[in-house]
This record gives sequence, structure tokens and C-alpha cells, in this order.
Amino acid sequence: MGQAWGFGRFGGPEVQEFFDRPDPVPGPGEVLIRVDVAGVNPMDHVMRSALLPGLDSGRPFPRVLGMEAAGTVLALGEGVDGLEVGDPVFGFALTGGGTYAETTVLSAAHTARIPAGLSATVAATLPVAGTTAVDALDQLGLPAGATVLVNGVGGGVGLLVAQLAAGRGLRVAGTGSSAKRELAEAAGVRFIDYTAGDVVGAARELVPDGFDGIVDTVGGAALRTVAPLAKDPRNVIAVSDMSVAGIGGRSVDRRLDRENLERTARLALDGVLTPVITAVHPLSDAPAALAAVENGHPAGKVVIQVA
Repeated sequence: MGQAWGFGRFGGPEVQEFFDRPDPVPGPGEVLIRVDVAGVNPMDHVMRSALLPGLDSGRPFPRVLGMEAAGTVLALGEGVDGLEVGDPVFGFALTGGGTYAETTVLSAAHTARIPAGLSATVAATLPVAGTTAVDALDQLGLPAGATVLVNGVGGGVGLLVAQLAAGRGLRVAGTGSSAKRELAEAAGVRFIDYTAGDVVGAARELVPDGFDGIVDTVGGAALRTVAPLAKDPRNVIAVSDMSVAGIGGRSVDRRLDRENLERTARLALDGVLTPVITAVHPLSDAPAALAAVENGHPAGKVVIQVA
């Protein structure tokens, strides 16, 4: 038996609970891992609240929260290639295992070995935020010297987008609250404090003729405020707001496969991507970890240390 944290029905934080469960058995194409570190993401509370019912897999309750983790392979399901028992790995629990738990199953096709020299803590932040940053900038395909605006630059995804953009020779500006300024400027960002007033005016002072690309991590009204700053509306890439198509932009095309995970890990190992981890919680403090993401806008990434 192992401890897990999840929810017994759909709803708000009041439905969350700790519970014990047997180690799950990996099915075809799955790996069972001992979880060392789990990443915390906004999608976790979205799934708990059933805000996107199309993503409901129909699994029985209680369900474990979390969708990304790093750990050690304990067992292999049928048909798994390229991974072995004992491998340190990181990846996605796309088949419904959940990652806020002592053990879980990951989808083998969406799991990769952690390269030597990269910590499990860093690896656990890469499946969601790291690959999203890579995908968004690959989709834009901007040449060195082009300008890009990162809307919501201080979060886990936004900071990695800024780092990667700077590494590709792009000129990076970003919006965020005043508390995010130091982290953003350390990533080479020309910072625009949205709490100070006129975001559009401040952006046009920096780049009068508009941006070659925009990566939005916020959505909603904030997205619609900055979208007109793009020279071409098709170069507005939204990470989480699918309604971006209505203003001529595009949702990020996600690639969750092992190859993209391995590529992202190499970027982290080479120092091109350096996830900013601002809070590490033990599993016993998982409620506070998720609350920090659900109720606020934490800088960087929040993770749960499980092992």
C-alpha cells in the first residue's frame, strides 16, 4: 500500500483527500514508477473541478491528482520498449494514474530516461512547462533577432519560454506583476509590469512597430489586450486559451512524445532551460502546493517531493 492525494468527487478543494491504495499494475504500454517528485500544474485543479469535461476519462473515484512526475521504474507493462526496471525517468501520467502518490503509472510512450547530471526535481518540471516552451517557440519559428512578447512571463511556462527565446537569439519582452520582475529580467526579459497601468502603451515604447510573435500563458482578457501588438495575428500562440482562434491566433501544438522529452531534458542539462523552482512541498503538504497554484500566480514552478 502507498499513500496518494486526490479527490473523491468533482468539486473544489473540499473534495480533496489523502488515501491509501495498492501499487497500480502497469497495463500495456505503461510503466510503474516510484515517484520521487511530482510537478504541480493549473491543469490539476481544472481536472478536479471538471472544468473541461471532455478530458474526463471516466475513471472511478477516488482519483489521484497530478500529471507529471520523475522517479524510478519499478515494473514494465506489456510492449514497453526502450525503458528498463531501475531506470530514472520522467514523464506524463496520461493514462490516468495521477502523480501525487508514492507510486504511479506513466504512459511509456510519453516517458523518457533522466540524463545523468539532471536532478529528478528539475526533470519533474519539464513534461508540462518545458515541452510547452519548446513547442510554442518551434511553432513560431522566428529567426534570431526577431521580437517576441511573453504574456505572463513570470510563471513556470513563461520563464522557460523567455529563456529558450533568449537562447535562440530572439529579443524578448514579457508582461507580469511587479513581484516577477527580478526573475524575468534575470532571464534577459525587457519587463512590462501589468500592475503599473497601460500594458499596450509600455509594450509599444519598447517595440513601436509590433512584435514578430506573442506567446500567451494567461488567456482571457489579458490575451485579448496584448494580441493586437502582434504584426501577424497568426503569430499569437496561446498555451491554454483555445478561443485564441477567434482572434486569428493559434493554440500551441503539443508534442508529448519521448523524443520531445529527451530534447527538452538536453536543453535543461545544457543550461538553455533552467526551471525556476520556487516552492518544494512534501507529499503531506500537497494541499498547500496545489492551493498556491490554484489561488495565486506563483513565480516559477511548484513541486511535491514524494520520495
